[in-house]
Amino acid sequence: MDDAPKLDLISNLPLSIIESILVRLPIREAVRTSILSSKWRYRWSGITDLVFEDDLFLLNDKLKKFITQVLLLHAGPIHKFQITTSNLRICPDIDQWILFLSRNDVKEILLELGECEWFTVPSCLFSCQKLTRLELVRCELHPPLTFKGFLHLKILNLHQVSITCEAIQSLVSSCPLLECLSLSYFDCLALNISAPNLKYLFLEGEFKEICLENTPVLVSVTVAMYMSDDFVENFEQSSSCNFIKFFGGAPHLERLIGHIYFTKFLSIGNELGRHPITYHHLKNIELYQVSFEDIKEILVILRLIIYSPNLQELQISGSSNASVSPEVLDLDFWENECPSDCAFKCLQTVKMTDISGLPHEMRFIKFLLENSPILEIMSITPSVYAIEGRIHMVTELLEFRRVSPHAKIKFVLD
Repeated sequence: MDDAPKLDLISNLPLSIIESILVRLPIREAVRTSILSSKWRYRWSGITDLVFEDDLFLLNDKLKKFITQVLLLHAGPIHKFQITTSNLRICPDIDQWILFLSRNDVKEILLELGECEWFTVPSCLFSCQKLTRLELVRCELHPPLTFKGFLHLKILNLHQVSITCEAIQSLVSSCPLLECLSLSYFDCLALNISAPNLKYLFLEGEFKEICLENTPVLVSVTVAMYMSDDFVENFEQSSSCNFIKFFGGAPHLERLIGHIYFTKFLSIGNELGRHPITYHHLKNIELYQVSFEDIKEILVILRLIIYSPNLQELQISGSSNASVSPEVLDLDFWENECPSDCAFKCLQTVKMTDISGLPHEMRFIKFLLENSPILEIMSITPSVYAIEGRIHMVTELLEFRRVSPHAKIKFVLD
């Protein structure tokens, strides 16, 4: 009995299960399974996902050689090719790898080298017509004039990518199935987005203009704006309305997150109070660093929430200074701008952070409490700089009428 041959249970597993195991291993470990036996020698060569990440045993030259060998010995389709490592410097090999991938119907390409390594994407990338996902970090991208688009691309993430405004707009509009778009660290870019199947949008940078022209199924937007003083001054001279250009093409928006200067960006233009659009699907709004000393920024918030009848969650972070100019104290603004029959019938949760107790901040909180019949939680976190006025803030909050019998006010001290 002891001399009976032992069954090799793993080697006799169905090929699909073995491939599923191999693809979950780090690529170097998957390749090393070739030494197990003759039966395993080329088992790794059929894995569809090739992911090269940081590996202490594979630095620059060794890593280049390893990637080249893997591609040369690989058999079968490659669905995913990913390099996210700080161990690799710019080299001509990258062009050869992408050329190889363009001939193998690759579906996903993710490229990120070290922080100081910028590379130019070879034109053969645009021959990868089966791409469904493309993520590039710190590179230059120059689509050829003959490029007609990625007809199957659904996810496009560009982080610190040098590309002209015209090229990015053309690239986006020529990807008819695009569902997720992320552009970060783009400076001074006037962006017009036309993407009929786009659902998720993330933008980060110093944008001159953002116009959602044709995004009928867009459901989630996150925007982080950077603005210098000169940038803001030039914005103030604009006559067109950023609010309308941004929201006019997103009728099915469900979630909106705006960071750093976003409400300032939306407040620019002369048509803010006209042509209201109702956002029937908008359920969650998060706006950070809102200035309650700027009447136009307050108008942006009011317009958003008043015309979002199904809003459920609202989160706003203030960025106000404790010093208030006399004209800001004109609280007749609220009677003039807020309809008397306004009701937030679906609003359940409100979170206000970095609140200084300024008149317009408190009036906004009062407005929400008086017009939210099913509100459950109103959470207030004061600014770290508003120490002396906290008792007065709490006293004023307790005096506000709450239309919801279940509404609780939480005053949170960090």
